[in-house]
Amino acid sequence: MAQRALPEGRYSRQTRRPLGRWARWALLAVAVTAGALIAFVGYRNLGTKPIEAKQTAFIILGDDSVKVSFEVSRDQPDRPAVCIIRARSKDGDETGRREVLVPPGNSVVVETTVLRTSKPPVTGEVFGCSYQVPAYLSTS
Repeated sequence: MAQRALPEGRYSRQTRRPLGRWARWALLAVAVTAGALIAFVGYRNLGTKPIEAKQTAFIILGDDSVKVSFEVSRDQPDRPAVCIIRARSKDGDETGRREVLVPPGNSVVVETTVLRTSKPPVTGEVFGCSYQVPAYLSTS
């Protein structure tokens, strides 16, 4: 079988030069920096959170209220926290929301609150918690 000839001028005959020493070090530095940045972002987003809450129970009290119990786990029990609790209706709308102050105490606490709703609720849930307690909720 005969070899095909490549069209002239279309492909160069030059061979690729290897990277210089400075270029290798520069690429290595960029790769290490990118890896460290990815590891940091992953740790911040997927690592353990300083405060977490989970719903333990909810009871629908009527067409305009729901009682929600939730457990808060925190790494700094000497600091107050705030948790946002919400109620949702059958169509998924948020029908009630409340901020609950979790005073300093144990690292794991169970709290209960009643939410008033604008539509008949079907569930009550914890939206999230934070150590950034608004001034109107603080006791000091």
